[in-house]
Amino acid sequence: MFCLSRSLLCAALVAHILGAAAIPLQDPLKNPGFVHFFNNEYDEAIDYFEKQVTADPKDPEQYNHLAQAILYRELFRNGSLESQLVSGNNAFLRRDKMKIRPQDKQRFLSCLEKALALSEAQLQLNGRDARALYQEAVAHGLRANYYFLVEKAWTDSLRAASASRKADEQVLELDPTFVDAHLIVGVYSYVVGSLPFYMRALGAVGGFHGDREDGIRQLQSVAFQGVLNKYDAQVLLAVLYRREHRAKQAISLLKSLAQQFPRNALFRFEQVQMYSDLGEEKSALEILATIDGLRRSGAPGYAQIPAYKICFVAGNLYFWYNDLPRALDNLKQVTRDADNLDLNTALIGWLRLGQIYDLQGRHADAIGAYRESMKVAPGSEVASEAKGYISSPYRRRANS
Repeated sequence: MFCLSRSLLCAALVAHILGAAAIPLQDPLKNPGFVHFFNNEYDEAIDYFEKQVTADPKDPEQYNHLAQAILYRELFRNGSLESQLVSGNNAFLRRDKMKIRPQDKQRFLSCLEKALALSEAQLQLNGRDARALYQEAVAHGLRANYYFLVEKAWTDSLRAASASRKADEQVLELDPTFVDAHLIVGVYSYVVGSLPFYMRALGAVGGFHGDREDGIRQLQSVAFQGVLNKYDAQVLLAVLYRREHRAKQAISLLKSLAQQFPRNALFRFEQVQMYSDLGEEKSALEILATIDGLRRSGAPGYAQIPAYKICFVAGNLYFWYNDLPRALDNLKQVTRDADNLDLNTALIGWLRLGQIYDLQGRHADAIGAYRESMKVAPGSEVASEAKGYISSPYRRRANS
């Protein structure tokens, strides 16, 4: 204990001697903007952060907060914050570029440019300003997310992520006790460690090899010891646990997040996914019934969920459990309202409907559904998959 305390004290003294500006640590839930943000109330979050920018136009942190809320509102509108519920694949990575309104794109990019310019100005005065370095890291990280999620520009995304990691590593050199800086470093380590060799060879990662398990460990430290980024880390950990087939750990986090942010329905929808991955159909259906009950009662955050979303998740769930009649009934209800569906639901809903018809030996009906899926996002890999089933009917793999 003494050695640990002494090490932390020395680190703090070194940071002070080097002139690192202290990074204020405040629980995000004390910021009304982030209360809205984590409850998917992005219009309210953006309104609050716009006021903060006006009140303190020389603070790069406020521009980063606003940029983050703008980006996530667009991701939410496009259905891109959801994992591909009960589907067994990741459809988001297989879509066309995400559509974003020009005014939102411009505001998002201008906020990042402002945050970077203000951070750089502060670093010109004091190159060891940890707070300015951290805001620079956040801005580059948001830019990486934009390139990856919106533009599908993989190399540009990796370069921005690399710049973000390097800035955060400088922060940690100045203040090794700043746990929250491990969020970006950990995510970068995991992502790069997951890349195929040819992607790492592009040069965008600068010889950094990454380490998936180390990335997860760093995120765990932020999730349970951090302050500024603890909720972001918990959400990311749930995503990575799902990817690593560690559903039980994901469920524990998702239950905690659902309690902490009761108006964010996605945390319960994700529990449906996790229970499905565990083969616990009954538990998955019970959570889905809870969601539907909250929707019908008009609970905040649930009242606006369209009925087709419940049918979509149920249809996918029944499909993977090979209950084809119930899957068909639910997905037919979804596609009846095709013109009003979000991209993700329409794309997968029609594809899944075609697959069900094929499994029932109704290939003529399946072709019609596949063609509807192809219309939704013609350039996506899902559309290519649907096109392939027209000539070669879908058959479930032996281990599915």
